[in-house]
Amino acid sequence: MRFAMLTTFYPPFSYGGDATYVRALARALVARGHEVDVIASTDAYLVRSPRPECLEPLMDDGVRVHRLRHWLGVGAALASQQTGRSGFYTKIIQKLLATPYDVLHFHNISLLGGPGILSMGTARARLYSLHEHWLVCPAHILWKDRERPCDGPTCFSCSIRSKIPPQLWRYTGLRDRKLESVDRLLSPSAYTARRHREGGVTRPVTVLPLFSAFNPAPGLPTPNERPILLYVGRMTASKGVEQLARVAATLPDIDCVFIGDGDLRLSLAQQYAAHRHIRFEGAVPQQALIDHYRGATVLVMPSMAPETFGLTIVEAAAFGTPAIVAAGSGGAAEIVNATRGGILYEDDDGLRDAIRRITGDGQLRAGLGDLARRGYEERYTQKQHIDAYLAEVDVVLDGKA
Repeated sequence: MRFAMLTTFYPPFSYGGDATYVRALARALVARGHEVDVIASTDAYLVRSPRPECLEPLMDDGVRVHRLRHWLGVGAALASQQTGRSGFYTKIIQKLLATPYDVLHFHNISLLGGPGILSMGTARARLYSLHEHWLVCPAHILWKDRERPCDGPTCFSCSIRSKIPPQLWRYTGLRDRKLESVDRLLSPSAYTARRHREGGVTRPVTVLPLFSAFNPAPGLPTPNERPILLYVGRMTASKGVEQLARVAATLPDIDCVFIGDGDLRLSLAQQYAAHRHIRFEGAVPQQALIDHYRGATVLVMPSMAPETFGLTIVEAAAFGTPAIVAAGSGGAAEIVNATRGGILYEDDDGLRDAIRRITGDGQLRAGLGDLARRGYEERYTQKQHIDAYLAEVDVVLDGKA
C-alpha cells in the first residue's frame, strides 16, 4: 500500500517523541514492503531553532521525505497556526498529494496546515494520531498559564499568558467539520482518548500504544560504580525538570543525567553548576540513547502536565530499566500501572523516597526491571504495533467496502 505521513516535525529537525514515532512507523512500513512518503515542515522547526543542528546523519531508509520551505519562512508556519489552514503551503501540499494514496495519516499538524489540512488529498483511509492534546488545547499539553496543569477551559486568557497568539478558528466549528474527513483517531493511551472525548471530539477513537524503536536482547544492565538517574525529554517547566533537579541536589551520592534541550537547560545548568553529580548533556542522537538507557539505574519522568503517552518509559523498559513516574502524568502513569515496572509518586518527598528505594535495593530494582522488560515484550514491540496498526487500516477499508 501507499502511505503518506503528514507531520509538522520529522527527524533530524524535531524535538520530541512524536517525530521519533513517525520515523519509526514509516521505516517499519517500508520494511514490510509498503511505500511511504512523509511531508514535514522545516519552517516550523525554525520557529524555535533559528540555527538548526543536524544531530543525526541523513540516511537512505526507503522513506521519501518532502520538507516544506516557503520564502516567508517561519511566517508561513505561523500563518497556519493562526488560521487553522494550510495557507501558504496549500499549493505545494496539493501537488504532493495529487496522486491518491491508500492511507493518509495525520500526526502533529499544528504548524503544517491545522485542521484545514485534514480534508486535503485523496485516500481510501484517513487516520489521525493524537500525539498531543492540541485538538482540545491551544497550548498542546494541558498546561495552564505556563504554571500548572489545566483545571478547566479558559483557553483565550491562557493563550495570552502562555504567549501563544489566540487562535480564533478554535471558536468556530472548523475543527469538528474537518475531523469529519478522518475515519479513525489513534490514541496512544486510554487517558488521552478520554480527554479528547471530554473535549468534545466525537470521531471514533482506537487506543493504540506506541512502540520502542529499540529492540535489544534481554540482558543485565551495565554495572556502574554509582547509581544513575536518567531524564530524557524537553527541558521545560511542564516536564517537571526543576523538581527533579531540586530533589537530585539533595542526593549527592547518586548521579543525575538530563538528556534533552529546552528553555530551562542553560539556566538549570548554571543553577546547579556546583553539583558535580548533576549533568545536563543537551540533545543527543537517537542511537546514543542506547548506552544511556542501558547504563541507567532508573529512568525518571517527573512530568507535571499530563502526557499523551510516555515513549521514553517504553524505550527504557526495552533495556530492562524501570521508571519513576509522576502519578499525575496521564498516559505516562498509565504505562507504569499496566506493566508494574516502576514506581509512581506524588510530590518531592515521594520522588526522593522512590529514588532511595530503587537505588538502595538491588533486588527491588532487578524485580521492577524484569517487569518493565516483560511489559515491553507483551505490549510495546514494533511487531505488535505494526500488526495492530495495519489491522486498523483493514477495518477502515473493509467498512468502506
